[in-house]
Amino acid sequence: MPRVPRTISLPLTLDASDRPLRHRIADAVVGELREGRLRPGDPLPSTRVLASELKVSRGPVVAAYDELAAAGFIETRPGSGAAIAPGADRAARAGALSSVDPMEPFPSTPPRPARSQTRFDLRPGRPDIGFLDQTAWRRAWRHAASQVPTTDMSHGPQHVRLRQVLADHIRRSRGIALEPDDLLITPGVSATLQALPAALGLVGRTVAVEDPGYVEAWTAFSDNGSRISPLPVDEDGLDPSMLRRNDAAVYVTPSHQYPLGARMPVARRTALLEWARAANGLVIEDDYDGEFRYDVSPLPALRSLEGADDHVLYIGTASKILVPTLRVSWLAPPKHLREAIRVELERRSLIVNEMTGEAVAEFIANGSLAAHHARAARTYAARRARLVAALARHLPDHRLSGVDAGLHVVLLLPDDVDDHEVSMSLLPHGVSVNPLSAYCVESVRRGLVIGYAGLSESHADAAVRALARGLT
Repeated sequence: MPRVPRTISLPLTLDASDRPLRHRIADAVVGELREGRLRPGDPLPSTRVLASELKVSRGPVVAAYDELAAAGFIETRPGSGAAIAPGADRAARAGALSSVDPMEPFPSTPPRPARSQTRFDLRPGRPDIGFLDQTAWRRAWRHAASQVPTTDMSHGPQHVRLRQVLADHIRRSRGIALEPDDLLITPGVSATLQALPAALGLVGRTVAVEDPGYVEAWTAFSDNGSRISPLPVDEDGLDPSMLRRNDAAVYVTPSHQYPLGARMPVARRTALLEWARAANGLVIEDDYDGEFRYDVSPLPALRSLEGADDHVLYIGTASKILVPTLRVSWLAPPKHLREAIRVELERRSLIVNEMTGEAVAEFIANGSLAAHHARAARTYAARRARLVAALARHLPDHRLSGVDAGLHVVLLLPDDVDDHEVSMSLLPHGVSVNPLSAYCVESVRRGLVIGYAGLSESHADAAVRALARGLT
């Protein structure tokens, strides 16, 4: 007897925007996941059936399913149709989307460089503040200036409103369920890391760090009395199996390994938490640019995993999404460590002043941060795509790392090439980049770390041509 396919119904309500139909169909499926009406493992109707239900042609439905599959929301199996992928509901609740809207061209007048400046400054860690909404930014600061400051000098600013809006922002953007009292407001990640060895009892104890990794992190630990244990990273980031029981803590960047750009897969995240529980160790998670993802569905933060509350100290920052010089970051430590960290931060006067905190709180609360993030994500996605295409065209024999996320990529070089000399040789060609070896502790990795946040799409090809001339 021939098989009769089971008919599956999926009532969807499409929004009335002018976005392409495939995006609106995909958004509706993600919305069902976010609301809990679809869950991992649930089968989806065939494209033909869904097209009939929506009274549209089959083409946009096929394109929507392809988009959802590429983003990791659904899985398609030959002969079995499509089904919701594992973890898709969590990604949807964390604010993940299946597509990035193209951004309208933003008119800008590039500043005239001085003669001594390089033409293309491609060093990482420099977000473009040119498309920050100046009106909204000034309005937030005017609001902050209208508030009456406190005169209690017995403790640092409490930042009640900032912690409230940040808790909501982090829950929506990174999938971490936090209460305002879970957060500590600090003046930048680098300064905060300096206080952790004393606050956490890590003086004289071993802290494992990624190699290559964030220089300010391992120097902060070593300069403040901790012994560092560099662990080499691979295409999946840090391998938890290399951790030892006598390691007191490990500093990691699981969402986008700095600088190589790996995303730590779920299996390693789970293994990292298992190590922390078995060794009573602490995982210090630096989510420095967790907001920016391209062509992949964002993974929720490590701190969002079940059982992570007691073992993961989460660090976030406004430096990549807003302004680096703002010097505003936040910590969500395990509850039993919060007071010791707060006391040490105040002892070192590592506080954020009231006006800055209130301005940032207002910028988040009135929706300006969400609008800025959407605008920034579209802009950076377009710049990244143009840079990667230019690198493939002009340097086809070189491999790239970290293209899926963040604000930089790494152009890998052979181990016998002195990348410091290469970076210096590029200066006469008007290009400034960082050598990958500068991020290494003990490992030997060669490459060029190329930031693209400030590189306009129209200049990408010229920048890469100048880079290619310096490499030949």
